[in-house]
This record gives sequence, C-alpha cells and structure tokens, in this order.
Amino acid sequence: MTTELVAQPVTPMTLIERASASGASIEQMQQLFELKLRVEADEARKSFNASMADFKRNPPRINKNKHVKFGGTEYDHATLDHVTDQITAALSAVGISHKWSIQQKEGKIIVGCILTHRDGHSETTTLESAADTSGSKNAIQAIASAVTYLQRYTLLSATGLAAFGTDNDGQSAGAPESLMADQEYLTAMENIENASTVSEVTRFYLAAIKAAGLAGDKKAIAQFEAAANKRKEELKG
Repeated sequence: MTTELVAQPVTPMTLIERASASGASIEQMQQLFELKLRVEADEARKSFNASMADFKRNPPRINKNKHVKFGGTEYDHATLDHVTDQITAALSAVGISHKWSIQQKEGKIIVGCILTHRDGHSETTTLESAADTSGSKNAIQAIASAVTYLQRYTLLSATGLAAFGTDNDGQSAGAPESLMADQEYLTAMENIENASTVSEVTRFYLAAIKAAGLAGDKKAIAQFEAAANKRKEELKG
C-alpha cells in the first residue's frame, strides 16, 4: 500500500511556528509577524477588489426620486436615503459595508465615505465643500445640508455609480443620456427577477430589451441581460 504525501502550503503562520520552535530571536519573530500582516492585508485587498468587481457587474439603478424647485432653480436629484437604500443592499450582497467620517477644517466640511470588506480591507473617498447657505437656512441647517450632499456624492463616487434620470440640474455638459421611464424599468426588472420558468424569463427579457432599445437606454439593456442570466441560473439550480 502506497501512502501519498500531500504538500502543505507554507504560510507566514507556518514560518512563525517553525521559527518559534527553533528558538528564533525577537527580531526574527518580529519580521515574520510583519510579513504575516502584509500578506493578510494583500489578501484582504484582493478580496475587496473581487467583491467590487462583482458589485459592478450588476450595479443597482439609482433613480432621481425628488424634484426640487425654488426661486429660478429647478432640478431632479436622488435623495440620500434613496441612494443609501439601493446601494447598501447591493454592497451587503458582496460583503461590503459603508460608513461616513465627518469633520470641519478651515471653514470647510469634509466627508469621507469608507467602504469596508468583511475581510478587513477598507478604502475611503473624500469630498469637501463650504456650508450650504442657499435659501433661508440657519448655520446648523447650512452645515447639515452640506453634509447630506457630501454623503450622497461620496457614496456614489466610492461605488462608481451615478443617479439615473433627466440631467437637468445644469451640472454636466453634453446631451442627457436616454433612459426608460422609472416605472417601466422597475416593472420590467421585477418581471424578469420573479419569472417562474426559463421560458418566462426569456419572454420578459425580450420585452424588456425591446422597450429599453426604443428608449435608447443601453445601461438598462445590459442590466436586463444580467438579471435574466442570473434568474435562469437560479431556476436551473
């Protein structure tokens, strides 16, 4: 009878155990511990990047859900709670959480959005602005408004997303992107995600991309395709 030997991978922890057993010096042990920390940090970074790649394969659709009108200004935007609800669910699905850091420095409000992976790696996206003194806000309201604005846009920036909807706030150049109506998009997506058979998925998918094509919404077409493929795999499994 032949016994097959399986080679065990040599890890920093293995080296530490061997060094300890052989009476390594304090300096040698410290170097091995530092190596262990570097390897763990690199693995955590790779896990974070892999999870973000998964997130971006089928990103959430952030619709502009609020119309604002005051004086001669009028625009649409996505509110912080709406942005957070949509993004948090998608991030959680790939093992990433978020939080914000807030500070004031030299008259500026600085907000950082921190994305943290379950393996420990985190990355921060920071934006700053002055207090929002528009309208009749008092000092506290002006700060709160700026914080809310910065929280919204640091989260969108950190995840590489943008709010969908008519681009009429005067902040971006060029022609606005063509999009399906929000309710039409949501109904089509729900039909695909809740289909009970593969043939039903195909039928809903074809109807969805036809509507998206008529609207010129290329992003919606890609998202419908991803959702249809995912639902088909779920039904086959």
